[in-house]
Amino acid sequence: MLLMSSVVLVALLIVSVLSRDPAPTELTFSELETAISGGEIAEATVLDRSHQVTGVLIEDEERFIATFPSEATDEIFAELRAAEPAIDLDTDSQRPSAWGQLLQQFLPLILIVGIFWFFLSSMQGGRGAKGFGKAKTRKMSKDQPTVTFADVAGADEAVDELTEIRDFLSDPERFQRIGAKIPKGVLLFGPPGTGKTLLARAVAGEAGVPFFTISGSDFVEMFVGVGASRVRDLFQQAKDEAPAIIFVDEIDAVGRHRGAGLGGGHDEREQTLNQLLVEMDGFDVTTGVILIAATNRPDILDPALLRPGRFDRQIVVDRPDLQGRKAIADVHAAGKPLDDDVSTEVIARRTPGFTGADIANLLNEAALLAARRDKSRIGQSEIEAAIDRVIAGPERKSRAMSDKEKMVIAYHEAGHTLVGHALPNTDPIHKVSIVARGRALGWTLALPTEDKYLQTRSELTDTMAMLLGGRTAEELIFGDPTTGASDDIDRVASIARAMVTEYGMSESLGPQRLGHKSGEVFLGKNSGHEADYSNEVAARIDSEIRELVDAAHSEAREILTIHRAVLDQLAESLIEHESLEGEALEEILAAVGGAVADSPGSVTTRPNLTTPQHLTTPQRAEQMRTEGMD
Repeated sequence: MLLMSSVVLVALLIVSVLSRDPAPTELTFSELETAISGGEIAEATVLDRSHQVTGVLIEDEERFIATFPSEATDEIFAELRAAEPAIDLDTDSQRPSAWGQLLQQFLPLILIVGIFWFFLSSMQGGRGAKGFGKAKTRKMSKDQPTVTFADVAGADEAVDELTEIRDFLSDPERFQRIGAKIPKGVLLFGPPGTGKTLLARAVAGEAGVPFFTISGSDFVEMFVGVGASRVRDLFQQAKDEAPAIIFVDEIDAVGRHRGAGLGGGHDEREQTLNQLLVEMDGFDVTTGVILIAATNRPDILDPALLRPGRFDRQIVVDRPDLQGRKAIADVHAAGKPLDDDVSTEVIARRTPGFTGADIANLLNEAALLAARRDKSRIGQSEIEAAIDRVIAGPERKSRAMSDKEKMVIAYHEAGHTLVGHALPNTDPIHKVSIVARGRALGWTLALPTEDKYLQTRSELTDTMAMLLGGRTAEELIFGDPTTGASDDIDRVASIARAMVTEYGMSESLGPQRLGHKSGEVFLGKNSGHEADYSNEVAARIDSEIRELVDAAHSEAREILTIHRAVLDQLAESLIEHESLEGEALEEILAAVGGAVADSPGSVTTRPNLTTPQHLTTPQRAEQMRTEGMD
């Protein structure tokens, strides 16, 4: 419509320009008086408001226009009336017509309304004002590709919980006969990429019912009341096609804690939330409408939304464990030609902490890499390269570094590797590289042999020593540390502070929580940091943190000093080969003991460096020498 109007206006403008009469001859005021006195004018019209005279000359009937001063108006009139021969004289007050006056008054308002209507229609996808209060849902019908629980892997507990929802939608009478009520709402929460949306689609696919999906941000507009209207429309659509499922993705966009912020809440969002609360608590469970919502931030949701009667069932969709990762890898490996040496179990062991989306991305990266290499099957080398790419980012071999910087990075990563390998409570070293990836100039990869959910104090202290191994190696070899250890130092400080103030691992301060984390004020949390302890305790906290960091630093220096030859050999091999893993890494570290991952998913264990934590520095060094670790 807007395009057609523009075409019409352009056409009218062109016709107007082409049909316009030739421009009249312009006369000066003196030339006008001469023409009047000389009887050269046949017709004349005085334009009152613009102080101009237009007309036709006797000779050649040429049109003219002349401008005169406002104070000469009476004089010009007198001369024109007294002219010989007589002039056909007329006047024009130049007052607009009634329609012109109306157009002049209301044109700005019409333009404003038109612009507003255009943007309003654009925001609503061309539906105009009539659809402004309608919910922008996307409906998945039975004819669309069906997702079932067979397509979901690594979330067995969540599937078990949602099976009841499927059974209720398939056969609601079986539950209603014995007075059972299905949950009105199901909240899926967990880290991003764990399959919350996939689970909701699987419920709809299993039950074979209409599936309405909408994002939480689609409810919120700048006009108060629009979001509430969309909530009502959404539930009405679902009721009309019940049994049905409503899935609201990222519900935290509309379900945040009310009254959040320094100056009060957000009126539009809070009214939308209020309407959602009413609909959830008001619609009849026998209609077969179930609300499923997903969020990554359940901690910021309003308590009224989470109470029984609304979201009765809250399901955690967490990162998968080892068996879950294997099942997910099996699902995403289907249809991809894998070499015989590729095992999904090995992939699962190499990817602790990965979500389903991460594993899907990993296998896709491996397939892309195999295609770039003109291979017909995906091999273990492509899998390993894809894992490194997902964890650390793409390689940047084109980055040019001087020999000195390359040596510093090699010793830095060798320090991490050696300390991490020697300590008994760190994860086995799988790979070390000085090839830049992402923002890192070098990296050391330590992988756990099994899924871990807790960490002991000795594991935390050994982790700090490993993190400081790179900085300590720079001090030991070059005597001049670089800025490359900034991230390591930041992580060490965070671990040490958490051990003292959060985990109660300080011997002098004991098992107590000191201080509170600062919350995000616009999410309804506390503003700032509350130090609920005295200045004396604060000084003791700083002292404890310093002791922990210094102890980790000293332990890293001990190991690197005693095994200086191994450190040099590691750095030289890294400079020559750029990356070390498996048997090559195991051969260099054989004299140190500890555990090293010599192949993906397997760990070779040697006599550990079991140093009692209570021994002094000389005693530890003597024990290392006695055990043949020098």
